Amino acid sequence: MNEERLVDIEIKLASQDDLLDVLNKTVYEQQKKIDELETLCVTLARRLIEIREEVQQKPLNEPPPHY
Repeated sequence: MNEERLVDIEIKLASQDDLLDVLNKTVYEQQKKIDELETLCVTLARRLIEIREEVQQKPLNEPPPHY
């Protein structure tokens, strides 16, 4: 009985170790993706500010270039 119980505990521990590894890898990959998305958001925000400034600098009633 004790040996069977010990084997069950070892099996559960091994299963939990595997699960912990999978969870750690998942969290690591998610953090990498979050970092990429944060960088992309900052880049897009800067570009939006640049475009807004460019639009504000152009005269509103400027004739088209073909005139």
